[in-house]
Amino acid sequence: MLRKLNEEDFEVLRGPFESGRQSPGALSGALILSIFCQALLFALEYFMAGRYTVYPYKDQILLFHFVFTLILSVSSLIYAIPIVYKKSEKMQYLISILVSQNVFSFSLFISALFIIGYDGGGEVANAESLIQFTYIVLGIGFLIFVATFIRFFILLSNGHYRKGSKKDALRSRFETKSYVRIAITGSLGLVFIIQYIARISTINDINMIVVIVLGIALFFVMLFILPEQLVILYCKFRFKSFNFNERGYLNK
Repeated sequence: MLRKLNEEDFEVLRGPFESGRQSPGALSGALILSIFCQALLFALEYFMAGRYTVYPYKDQILLFHFVFTLILSVSSLIYAIPIVYKKSEKMQYLISILVSQNVFSFSLFISALFIIGYDGGGEVANAESLIQFTYIVLGIGFLIFVATFIRFFILLSNGHYRKGSKKDALRSRFETKSYVRIAITGSLGLVFIIQYIARISTINDINMIVVIVLGIALFFVMLFILPEQLVILYCKFRFKSFNFNERGYLNK
């Protein structure tokens, strides 16, 4: 679908590069910081959420996420080195996407699932209920991702990301309506999730409930952001103007 669009249709997406917020140098610093953030979040996931849960396949999930986080951390360190990212900034941007999803989505989402299956010595949710709940959350997340991608493609097709396009009331109304549909989907999903948690779990600690809702909500938010991240990555591969030259200046 994106192949039908021209470079001019994506020009507004160059904004983070033009401002320097997502320049290779800026991403380098963010990747270094992310190493410590990922280590801290995984430690919390393992020691605070994973030790007392009866969530099915807990050990396998923790092992897989540990290996995934370790690979991302090592890659972050490598692609924070100027001599490396100057030759492969596309890969650096891909790693930055994965790191952002890992920090703000995966760790908290896994922790939320583990807490729902928390074994406090009393009645806990059974394995079948926990798996069913996970499928429901992933299904809602998939709907949010698809709806966001369709909305984003419509905006691109209608020239809303062209340089100099008027950010007038018409565009505002169009985008607001699109956000409302997706927000309704996410909100209904969260309401359903809270009700489901109340049925399958005996958790009554407000702090745990906040962590659960926050973890799942951030998972949805990051799925909402993911289409734009992927489109920008696509632009870096397709258009020279989304990349920087050897002197660190954005190509024109």
